[in-house]
Amino acid sequence: MTGSGAYALLSLPFFAVVAVVGVVAAVVAARRERRAGRDAGRGRRVTLVTGLVAGVVLLVMTVVFDNVIVALRIVAYDPALISGARIGVIPIEDLAYSIAAVVLLPSLWVLFDRTDRNQADPTRTGPVTGPSTGQEHDR
Repeated sequence: MTGSGAYALLSLPFFAVVAVVGVVAAVVAARRERRAGRDAGRGRRVTLVTGLVAGVVLLVMTVVFDNVIVALRIVAYDPALISGARIGVIPIEDLAYSIAAVVLLPSLWVLFDRTDRNQADPTRTGPVTGPSTGQEHDR
């Protein structure tokens, strides 16, 4: 590799924050599943597969469109600051934020989810009858 890799080094603190948020979100999700009495294994598999599919699509789109904007000279990178590894005409560091987004956005979704899964039953449809009044309420 040539160049100092300053762009890659700039991404490291961001990746560290993303990794911490991802681990915290995984722990929170597992605790919610255990508290609700559900098998966390199935949820993890679904999450992993959807995350991988979304990640591959996002990376492919990033590679295609970033190659276009760099080739058209809309965006340029200082050759002295990149690592030297390239995919087409873009430096490999250009993918850092797409990779981080695949982890960070679903993690934040888990952490900011405030629905009470102990009271909500997603399999139930129709009106819910209140416990003391007998009145029906729409969900």
